[in-house]
Amino acid sequence: MTASVLATAAVLLTGCTAGGGSETAAEDGTTTVENCGIDVTVEGPPERVYAAYQPAIEIAHALGIADRLVETAFLDSQVLPEYVEAQEAAEYVESLPSREALLTEEPDFVLSGFNGVFVSDGAGDASFGTRGSLAELGVQSWILSPLCPSADGLSDEAIDPATVRVETIHDDLRALGDLFDAQERAEEVIADQNDRIEAVAEAVADADRPTVAFVTLREDGTVSVAGGIDFGTQVIEHAGGENAFGDLTETRNVQIDLEELIRRDPDVILTSTCCDASYTREDAADDVAAIAEHPALSGVTAVEQDQVHPFLFADRSAGVRAAHAIEVLASLLHPDSVSSDQAGSVSE
Repeated sequence: MTASVLATAAVLLTGCTAGGGSETAAEDGTTTVENCGIDVTVEGPPERVYAAYQPAIEIAHALGIADRLVETAFLDSQVLPEYVEAQEAAEYVESLPSREALLTEEPDFVLSGFNGVFVSDGAGDASFGTRGSLAELGVQSWILSPLCPSADGLSDEAIDPATVRVETIHDDLRALGDLFDAQERAEEVIADQNDRIEAVAEAVADADRPTVAFVTLREDGTVSVAGGIDFGTQVIEHAGGENAFGDLTETRNVQIDLEELIRRDPDVILTSTCCDASYTREDAADDVAAIAEHPALSGVTAVEQDQVHPFLFADRSAGVRAAHAIEVLASLLHPDSVSSDQAGSVSE
């Protein structure tokens, strides 16, 4: 396989620290940055990048490396407006490829928005194999740090809540900027994110903080909600709310029954509409109706007060959508303080 990235001499398969760890430059010109307990070593900026899932695809565009993408896979919604042109020029497939299909693209780097693609037991949408096994073939990889598993080959097991922060995404951007020689672009993105998030924080500083729940009704009659270690919690908190299920930290997506949702009685309910590259918030209308018209939920405050809102799964995912998602949600929670115009057009 042709690859410009060399495998690290030692791959740490246990331990979990935030990505974007300290950078080291060796005498041979290689650069090493730690990500989720694994040393990621490149001898030069990667040239053949595979981007899996929306957060990774949008980060690649944000860093200005779209011309290095050999393929992109599995968008949950439309990309942000500023990335539309770059994404249209990129090769795109709806479903994640198998490990064999991935390797036929001859990537030297895999950038993933979620960690399930590296599971060792084949669970999830698909599996590229563990990051360690890819490194043995000269393919380096990166997981967005708010999703670091406790060991290579695992999915959401033992995510450290301390890593689920907007700042951790910024660490990722800086580290990836170093690896891809895109430091200036990384800092521009970070500055823009900070300015926009701080503007929302100032606008909602004195507002009441409603309880908010991301809710998906399942066919078996249960409910999926975003727990405390889901990045959606960060979106809620920065937008001036509190996650009604923030105390549940075993997994990102928590299965509960309807009675628990009724008992917690959130002030606001958001959908997690997914997964199609064409989706906008308008495509969440059916999800909103399913919740608002459910007989058992008629007494829930959010339903009674017409506070069930369309929201995209992509907007509760860790990545460069963070500022946009926070603006969108703040405009829903605090419309008198944050204008919907602030949030951009992709989710309107």
